[in-house]
Amino acid sequence: MKTLEITLVRSAIGILPNQRKTLEALGLHKRLKTVVKGDTPTIRGMIKVVEHLVTVSER
Repeated sequence: MKTLEITLVRSAIGILPNQRKTLEALGLHKRLKTVVKGDTPTIRGMIKVVEHLVTVSER
């Protein structure tokens, strides 16, 4: 199974509540934090919601 490295590159200050909850669900709480998640349709959908705040690379 492929994995994705997701890094929060922009601050979460001033974003919409649903975007903040999505970041929390992904495990991203601080700027420049990186998490590794499986490449599933659910995770891809979550990334789509906050794509302006994160960078994604495949592993």
